[in-house]
Formats: sequence, structure tokens, C-alpha cells
Amino acid sequence: MSVLKQPFADRLAAAVRARRNPVVVGLDPRFAQLPEPLQVGVDPRDRRQVAAAYERFCRGIIDVVAPLAPAVKPQAAFFEQLGPPGMSVLAEVIAYARQRGLLVIFDGKRNDIGTTAEAYADAYLGDESAWGADALTVSPYLGDDSLEPFVATAQARGAGLFVLVKTSNPGGGTLQDLPSSGRPLYRHVADWVERLASQTKASGGYGAIGAVVGATYPQQLAELRQAMPHAWLLVPGYGSQGASAADVAGGFDARGLGAIVNNSRGIIFAHARAPFDRQFGPARWQDAVAAATGEMIEQLRAATNAGKL
Repeated sequence: MSVLKQPFADRLAAAVRARRNPVVVGLDPRFAQLPEPLQVGVDPRDRRQVAAAYERFCRGIIDVVAPLAPAVKPQAAFFEQLGPPGMSVLAEVIAYARQRGLLVIFDGKRNDIGTTAEAYADAYLGDESAWGADALTVSPYLGDDSLEPFVATAQARGAGLFVLVKTSNPGGGTLQDLPSSGRPLYRHVADWVERLASQTKASGGYGAIGAVVGATYPQQLAELRQAMPHAWLLVPGYGSQGASAADVAGGFDARGLGAIVNNSRGIIFAHARAPFDRQFGPARWQDAVAAATGEMIEQLRAATNAGKL
């Protein structure tokens, strides 16, 4: 895997501008929810067969969204469930997405310490990575030295990191909202991320280190946009988790940059939800993916600064 030509932050900004939207499509395949045509003839107990169905599904999604969205985010867990066949398919899916011109954010939430952290960083972001993704999600809760190998590797290759700061799940506040020196813990993590983002700042004003901030907490999203002016925000929670376009508006800068918004189930399984189930159904599941992606793009353009792109 060769060193990337531009810093991740600049490549992400260019992709968002080129597509004129900040949509990230999450690739979270689950066999029971695949369109019926992709389940036909597949033994759900056979991991190789299921992995092959996942590959067909993800490639089909990528074919639809490549002209529409700037990035995809494969969630490693759904591939890891299948063991080696699933992980092999994950590598193929990442390679195919990049071949189609999409940026790829590997959602693995990895971290450790010392040489183990170095191994993780090299595995997912290094020059010889078997995965070849553009960015990786990481957890900060092992401390600053645990992130250093990831930061160094990302900078060396022109890749990116998204550090968990304020997550979209209801239980995230159990630790993230704990008071510490008069402020919630997530604000201390945000300060740390901003420092790293500022140190790795590229020509567009954003750094290699970004933050995961959930759309389900719109007030905190706006607060953290101000607290991390040099960090791209990866914003989960849109759609199936209940957040709307209005909820993510606070994550963008005045240019319509600075935030990318993930939608997984609401797009990839759109054939099974209203109104797309009636319009398209399982047989036209790719048309449903296209329609759901287009709907999200229009909603974000109408309700956020993404409309300025």
C-alpha cells in the first residue's frame, strides 16, 4: 500500500465538495436483513456462503452510492462474525470501494498500548496494510500514549483517525459525561483531539485526527464543533437511531465542511422501510438504496450548511 498523495483531511474535503454532500454510507451487512434475492440458495449456517452474499450486497451498495456519496464505513464486527471468510470479504469490499473512488473509514474502534498499539496501527493504516482503508475509528480510553502510534502512522501515510469523543448510544454518558475538573470527561477528550488535529493540520484547515460525535446529542455536537475547530467530525446516529438533518446542523462549519454524517440501516436496508418498501421492495433493493441516499442528501442540504457545497 503506497503512501497516499494528499493528507486525509484534504482528500475528505475534496470528496465532500465533489459530491456536494457529507453522506457516509455504513456497510453493516446482516444476513436476516439482506434483500430476499441475495438470500436465495444461501445456507445461513455456511459462513462462506453468507460471506459471499455479504460481498454481493456490499458491492451492489457501492455501485449505487459511488457517484452519490463521498465515503463508506464498513463496520468490522459484521464481517468478523463470519471468521476468516468474512474478513477476506471485508478486504475485498474495501478494495472495491476505493477502486470506485470512495473514501473508506474502517470502523473497528481499535486500541491498545505499546507494541500492540503499534501493531494495530500498522495493520490498519500502515504502508503494507492488508486493509488499505483511508481512516480508522479508535478508542481514547487507554490514554495518550495509546494513540501516539496511530497518529504517527496516519501522518506517515496520509490516513486519518476518528477518536470516540461523544458517542450516539444512550449509555455513552455513563463514562463520557462524568464530571472531571468541572467539565464532562468528553470535553477533556475533545481538547486532546483538537490538540492533535491542530498539530496535523493540512492546507484546508483540518487535521488528520477527527472525532466521533453522535447526532443523537445535537447540543453537544454544536458545542464540540466549536471546541474542535480543526477536527473533522464523524457523526453517527442519523436515521434509524432517531437523529434528523436538523440535529446534525451544528456539526458543520460555515462552508458546509467539517462533518460527515453516517447512515447505515436507513440506506442499506431501505427496501424494507417505508416508503421505499412499497415503491421498490426486495427485487429493486438497489433502487431503494439510491432513493434513500438521495433523500438524505436533500435533507442535509435543506437543513444544514451542507447546502452551501
